Amino acid sequence: MSELENNYLDNHFIHRSNWLRAAVLGANDGILSTASIAIGIAAASDFREPVILATVAGLVAGALSMAAGEYVSVSSQTDVENADIEREKQELEEMPEIELQRLAEIYEKRGLKKETALAVAKELTEKDALAAHIRDELGINDISQAKPTQAAFASGAAFTVGGILPLLVALFLPLKNIEYYLYGSAILFLIILGGLAAKTGGSSIGRAIIRITFWGTVAMGLTALVGYLFNVNVG
Repeated sequence: MSELENNYLDNHFIHRSNWLRAAVLGANDGILSTASIAIGIAAASDFREPVILATVAGLVAGALSMAAGEYVSVSSQTDVENADIEREKQELEEMPEIELQRLAEIYEKRGLKKETALAVAKELTEKDALAAHIRDELGINDISQAKPTQAAFASGAAFTVGGILPLLVALFLPLKNIEYYLYGSAILFLIILGGLAAKTGGSSIGRAIIRITFWGTVAMGLTALVGYLFNVNVG
């Protein structure tokens, strides 16, 4: 990678988008899922053990499910990208002139004059025709390209970290009114997560905190309501 590209990445945040999205999704799910499970069980039980057991089970199952789901979904995206690249290779072999014109049209639509667009297309085609079409026709580059293993690891690890936080609350805070402790701490964790994610991604911290807090409150509130409605004494 050139010095210019390194400087670009130092000043922008788009190169973090893939792993940051997976990590935020995983941590958010970890906090919400385990806290919601704990709140739901706590609302229907007078004992700590069922709350802890359900929280641990939800944490383990959720982390594995999150990692597996992320890997499968991103792998599907990778399959689509690879299929498009193979198709592009074939088109370059069978109709190079048409592909050259198509590339020139792309540059022309971006604002270059027709002659300039054609000249740029020819130069890039001479250097690496496939790379030019992958980048400019298919829209695939090193930053946006799907990375299944990276996404799965980031998501699964983040879910685990996020899920451990409500588990610690369920383990150590007083059992009386534990659902309120779980709710309050989960909201605090979500606020911290929203702020860190926004700062890491260079976006609005306030907007991220409001969004993550609102939906977290809705999710946990509905789960607690289910626990109260069933009011099953788990022991």
